[in-house]
Amino acid sequence: MQRRDVLKLATVAAAALRAQAAASTSLFNGSSLDGWVQVENNATSLRTEGIKDPDRFATWLTDGADPMSVFLRGRISNPGAALPDLVKGINQVLAGPSIYEKDRFNGIVLRRETVELVVQNPKSGCQLARLNKLLLEDAYPEELAQSVTTGWVVKDGAMASTGAGRGVIYTAADYTRFRLAFTMRHVSGDPDHQACALIFCTRPGADEVPLDALGGIQLQPPNGGHWDYRPGHNNNGNAIFTTIQKTQFDPHSWSRVEITADASDGTAKMSVAQPPEAQPVDVLAFKDPSAGKPGPVAWQMHNAGLYDEYKDVTIQPV
Repeated sequence: MQRRDVLKLATVAAAALRAQAAASTSLFNGSSLDGWVQVENNATSLRTEGIKDPDRFATWLTDGADPMSVFLRGRISNPGAALPDLVKGINQVLAGPSIYEKDRFNGIVLRRETVELVVQNPKSGCQLARLNKLLLEDAYPEELAQSVTTGWVVKDGAMASTGAGRGVIYTAADYTRFRLAFTMRHVSGDPDHQACALIFCTRPGADEVPLDALGGIQLQPPNGGHWDYRPGHNNNGNAIFTTIQKTQFDPHSWSRVEITADASDGTAKMSVAQPPEAQPVDVLAFKDPSAGKPGPVAWQMHNAGLYDEYKDVTIQPV
């Protein structure tokens, strides 16, 4: 090949890269979380890590003579069950009608947010679930941690999880066939878990309690862990994920990640470069036509105590 042909090919390749970059849309401007929606699971349901004193809380439920404890004891099939089953029973109560009655909460100090929702008297959806969770926390302030509705902030130009609890932050827009690119690192965790990206998610309706992890497909950068959160699945999905290359990237160092996905055939692939300017490596592939669906993309904070950071987030329709 002659030199002029090489230069021509290089020019064409550079133009293609510029066109690709121009077609990409930034999803994060480095200074605000505009265009993203936050959901914290513990804002509407009880989780084991939200119980500060499990023994004392269990004692209230089995022996407490106060109206709230008597009420819960009458609604839970086995108040003396092990903690996971006890939490499950309480969440069934929280998912039902309002637990507020004036006499039941006589003498219990309610926070401002709780009072405001009591006045609004929601009948369904997220607002009702939030009210019930607040009422539960106010009834047992020494035993239960106070939950929050947000778990992500902007920190040093990055989208950063605060360790508040299990939840997601997802895009305000839906995507079908796309190339998602971002720079990320896992800072720390106690208990620890890898950072998680979600695709093929289910967008919740107005005031609808979202599915856990938005019922999406989870990819764990940089080394390719995974999970299938679709209703009726909730498993590691080993049959539909393929490890392309086993890597040992340092999750605490910055990586450049690219996820290409196509909802029309339920396929996706994750590639990772570490350091970000290095040659990317294909790490993980996914294929299940029944999973493909247009929807938001999201970051998941798998559990309380996790700190992850994302920046330089772009998406390009393909």
